Formats: sequence, C-alpha cells, structure tokens
Amino acid sequence: MSGSILYIHGFNSAPSSKKATQLMKVMDRLGLSDQLRVPALHHHPREAIGQLEQAIAELGRPLLVGSSLGGYYATHLAERHGLKALLVNPAVSPHRMFDGYLGTQKNLYTDEAWELTHDHVTALAELEVPAPQDPQRCQVWLQTGDETLDYRLAQQYYRTCALRIQAGGDHSFQGFAAQLPAMLSFAGIGADLYQTIDFTAL
Repeated sequence: MSGSILYIHGFNSAPSSKKATQLMKVMDRLGLSDQLRVPALHHHPREAIGQLEQAIAELGRPLLVGSSLGGYYATHLAERHGLKALLVNPAVSPHRMFDGYLGTQKNLYTDEAWELTHDHVTALAELEVPAPQDPQRCQVWLQTGDETLDYRLAQQYYRTCALRIQAGGDHSFQGFAAQLPAMLSFAGIGADLYQTIDFTAL
C-alpha cells in the first residue's frame, strides 16, 4: 500500500507514547488511519518480530519508522524485505547493552512487569544485520542530547544512510511533530494533503 507506515515503538514503550500518538493524530486527520499500524509490541523480540511481520503483510510495503529499540527492529525488517526505513535515535547492537538490565522490567506506559532474560538478549543478537547502505532507502534522525544512547554509535553505524543530526534534544526526540512532513514525504504521501496542517500544534 503506497503511503503506508508501520511505527515500531521502543523498549518498554507503547502505542500511547508521544511520538506514536502524534503520528496517529496526523494520519487520522489525513484520512489515512487505515494505512498506519502501531502495534503494541510484546517484550520478547521473537514475538515482536512476528507481530511486525504480520503488520507488514497487512500493509504491503510500508515505510518502517522505528524509535530506539524499534529502530533496531526496523533495520532488520527493512533489510529482510527491501523496505524503506526511518530510524529515530535507533539502538545499535542493543543485545550488547542489556547485561546490567537482566531481571524485572516495567513498561513505562502500561505498567506491565516482565522479566528480561538471557533468551531476550540471544533473540536480539539473532536479529543483527549489516548496516543499510542505501541513503534512498534509509533515513536516520539523531539528536546529540540523547541521554539513553550515544548518538555517535548510530552516526558511525549508519554512516552511508541519509543522516539528520540535530544538536541538543533527548532520547524521545524533541520537536518530532515538526519533522512529520519529512516522514510523510518519505512514505510517499503527497504534500498537497498536509500543507495546511500546523504540525507544531500537535
């Protein structure tokens, strides 16, 4: 489906996160809600990838928009299916970062408690793919003030992609709504549909 978007939230996040909510609002105003999927992902990577594969099958060839850990998932799926991806402060090799995090976790939005195990880490490692090489197919949006992930890791890993690096900001990506026209354009949605929308008011 041309102009469709699959939004992939991050670690311990949910469809009620700010970025996901802003994107849902815009697609709703454009009358394109049926071309957007924002699945509530299972905490286990294998389950999450299964959910995302199903969403891709429903949408056809969506733009994959991944935030943080969702960026890692999006990279894997984009390379597997030859899809376009837009990565927002993406995690690089997240399985190498989880050593100190094993044990009980809590979803920041749903309050669901769950156990992060070695099997989660192994499953994440299985998803690693070589970095995308095509700047026409992969955009990476980074903010240098990201307090959770060192933006330089993504800058280096995705160096052949189309990089947008903003000074300051944070891990949630400040000013995301104002960047949505660029995302819609990348997804193949015509500017004539949204040029009257005030994105800063979202």
